[in-house]
Amino acid sequence: MSAAPGLLRGDSPGLTLARRSLALIGLCLLLLPFADLRIIAVDPWGELSRMAQGFAWPDFLALENPLRAIALTVSVALWGTCIGAMLGFPLALLFHRSRLIRSFCAFVRAIHELFWALLFIQVFGLSSITALAALAIPYAGIFAKVYAEILELAPKSPTDALPAGTDRLSRFLYAELPLVWERLASYTRYRFECAMRASVLLGFVGLPTLGFYLESAFREGRFSEAGALLWIFYALVATLQWWGDRRLLLPLLIGALFFLGPWPDVDGNLLWRFVSHDLWPAPLLDGDLVGLGSWLASLPDLLPAVGNTLLLALMGTVGSLILALLLWPLASHHFGRPWQRIGGRLMLVVLRSTPELMLAFIFLLMLGPSMLPAWLALALHNGALIAFLVARHADGIKVGMADLPASGRYAYELLPRLYPNLLALICYRAEVIMRETALLGMLGVATLGFYIDSSFQYLMFDQAFFLLLVTAGLNIAIDAISRRFRPREAPLDDPCSR
Repeated sequence: MSAAPGLLRGDSPGLTLARRSLALIGLCLLLLPFADLRIIAVDPWGELSRMAQGFAWPDFLALENPLRAIALTVSVALWGTCIGAMLGFPLALLFHRSRLIRSFCAFVRAIHELFWALLFIQVFGLSSITALAALAIPYAGIFAKVYAEILELAPKSPTDALPAGTDRLSRFLYAELPLVWERLASYTRYRFECAMRASVLLGFVGLPTLGFYLESAFREGRFSEAGALLWIFYALVATLQWWGDRRLLLPLLIGALFFLGPWPDVDGNLLWRFVSHDLWPAPLLDGDLVGLGSWLASLPDLLPAVGNTLLLALMGTVGSLILALLLWPLASHHFGRPWQRIGGRLMLVVLRSTPELMLAFIFLLMLGPSMLPAWLALALHNGALIAFLVARHADGIKVGMADLPASGRYAYELLPRLYPNLLALICYRAEVIMRETALLGMLGVATLGFYIDSSFQYLMFDQAFFLLLVTAGLNIAIDAISRRFRPREAPLDDPCSR
């Protein structure tokens, strides 16, 4: 007689997902003692109270002409998304046919927009070219990947019904593209919302978008002014479905051009020197292998930085998983009263609309420089985003056991049906969390981003570029691991999951 199966033993999909999740959480708990989670601030609760007061009672009259910053933020996001889509679409057509194109797209999207901005600032200065290039280049890689996935899922039957001898272009324009056009447009709209957040973040490197004034207001303790700027940003995101309507796209694109200038004079010789000389180690250009070894030895000790980057990414992923499990019922019609769901949805919208870097900056002012502010920012932003999507999926499920209490409905009826999608969303977000983890080093957290930012500040462009390559390699590896970890039985048909 065979023994009864032990805890979590078995081959069912539910037990497989439970083992994967517990392994991820267990690994995080095992490594958690190595994370620097100290609270260094003297009065964190007092600082939080002052920030909350500024957010609750914003001072719009203290803002000095915010319209220019708003217009520049929208213009950069709009044109950055448009250029990225125009570059990404032709790449998508060749994406599954060329490993070189797939590798190129993986590389450009693995580097965060702010790191691209730090790179282009050295040549184009604090100009719109820097902002547009910083968005368009990684977005081209993202668009290429997602557009290719959408095109691959297009039904083949209309194409097969065309007369024999129809050329490939006609097949694509008349039988394939119309079937996926709405999904392509839906994902582009979502990516524009992401570009709005990225455009705000460009203010952290000196570009005069809303983020520039937000950072200044927070650093100087003008929390009522910072609260007003945050409310303006949330209002922009919340009303996007109206002012971002496709019928207004052409007037918006034309109008945005008036806010992007003036355009800088680009010195071609300077640009060529930067690309061909400044970004590469001098010993490598000279063919000096001994000197190249000395150059590598002069780099900062990268193992702790890589370790901190990976650890923080793991903590952010696990934190997002736990918070998503806790938060999604707040926005689902299966739980609570209508006013409670409205409050829950509002909270999730605020958290998912606030960029991780902005949240980390706020927590940094409250708690001091450690990995704790970064962890909270990553978990809250990504956990809220996933919870929002899961709640939307849950609202499409019809429960069969109406007499169950809320806890039973959550644990026995809804969660088993939603969890594969939730875990798949976590895996999709792992690459994004990794990109953001490296970026948070700009706030003083000892990840790779800290050394990248320092290298740019000291004009050591060759070292900064090498560290960017290391960061991109880590991102590509995490993306490959997450694809293997993702539940195969939970394909997502939602553009916001990318």
